[in-house]
Amino acid sequence: MNIEYPKGVKQGEARCDAPSTQDILDRDTREIPRVLREQGYTYVGSDDIPAERYFSQDWHNQEVEKVWKKVWQMACREEEIPEVGDHIVYDNVGMSYIVTRTALDEIKAFVNSCLHRGRKLRTEDGSSTSFRCPYHGWTWDVTGEIAEIPCRWDFPHVNEENGRLPEARVGTWGGFVFINPDPDCEPLESYLGDLVQHFERWKLEDCYKAVHVKKRMAANWKVCAEAFIESYHVIDTHPQIMPHCADANTQYDNFDGQHFNRMITTMGVPSPHLTDCSDQDTVDAMTNTQGRQVGAVGQLEVPEGMSARAFMAEVARQRCTELTGVDHADKTDSEMLDAIQYFVFPNFFPWGGFSPNIIYRFRPDGQNPESAIVEIMILHRCDPDKPRPAPVPVHEMTDDEDWADAPELGGLGAVFDQDMSNIPFVQEGLHATMMGKGALSLGDYQESRVRDLHRNLERYLST
Repeated sequence: MNIEYPKGVKQGEARCDAPSTQDILDRDTREIPRVLREQGYTYVGSDDIPAERYFSQDWHNQEVEKVWKKVWQMACREEEIPEVGDHIVYDNVGMSYIVTRTALDEIKAFVNSCLHRGRKLRTEDGSSTSFRCPYHGWTWDVTGEIAEIPCRWDFPHVNEENGRLPEARVGTWGGFVFINPDPDCEPLESYLGDLVQHFERWKLEDCYKAVHVKKRMAANWKVCAEAFIESYHVIDTHPQIMPHCADANTQYDNFDGQHFNRMITTMGVPSPHLTDCSDQDTVDAMTNTQGRQVGAVGQLEVPEGMSARAFMAEVARQRCTELTGVDHADKTDSEMLDAIQYFVFPNFFPWGGFSPNIIYRFRPDGQNPESAIVEIMILHRCDPDKPRPAPVPVHEMTDDEDWADAPELGGLGAVFDQDMSNIPFVQEGLHATMMGKGALSLGDYQESRVRDLHRNLERYLST
């Protein structure tokens, strides 16, 4: 397929004066899988993004009706509801669903509202053989069938058909449970498209949820998501990781025609913005700073004749093999070190590779366009010779807590705090920009995933 690129930009070339991601992958100590060799950048224009998209109640209302009520969205992990009757409550933009296991091989999502007077049936996750409304006692079994109506004689008009709990569509992939409120939506596998093949090697279904931290942020959900969708911000927001993060030569792929995009930021390689950064400087930064550590502790010295990247990848392989009981000897340097981050529209961010798999999820905070729920999860590989670990409960942080206050995030907590420190001021600045041009100017390449998000929004809102 022939793709027209803007003048001066060719597919696969380095966008800055440094080796490209593919050049770095050429030096990997293992054979790189085909999926990491794919490149899918498409120029999607240079138009400004209207600022009002981030705070307009009208725009939010359109997103609710034409996006959130029409798209597949990740609700939970399968291991969170392992037994019949186990359930989680998934809330988004005024919608609420009870996602429950109804049989060993079946999961359903019921509208979380009593058909009598509308009270929520469940306000928290749990396990039950039935869903009983605390208001008047109307009760449904785990399959959604009406089981009990007190004073049944007064409701002759309620029957088995109109008394059944309404449902959303449900699909599973990679150990995740997805729901879609639209009964006429395309199948989940079709929606995910080529993402299914991209993750065949990484098998997220073989993982369990080891970390889950959740916090409310005073900003639009897109402001939050866009803070994690490019590496252009590293130079000023995360300067401490620059000795081991090749930020400016990140590869961005928006895979035209798909619901997902990707970036690959290579680690164990210094930023092109730095000069005179030695291999030992890179290793010291990876082990001693609050960047993405690889399980290494204490002072490590780069062996003579070995690059920092190859050395730290080997450290990560050994550590992951010890922790999981699974041999990682054949895993590439890239899969052990790099930020291989995918974004499934509109709000699901799964990381590829093996060490470890981070998951982001961003969604509106109810009907408020200037508040969002931000969640960070980390998946760990299961040891095949041991019982599957139980998933951790959600750690819900208060508004005044920092991400670094979540000990399970380790050094990543401080990095997330750097990201989050920008977000409220971005939201405030978006209002201020209305006194000027009222729009945002984005890069054509480094912020192409932000453009892709808005391209998808526009596509849904135009229907």
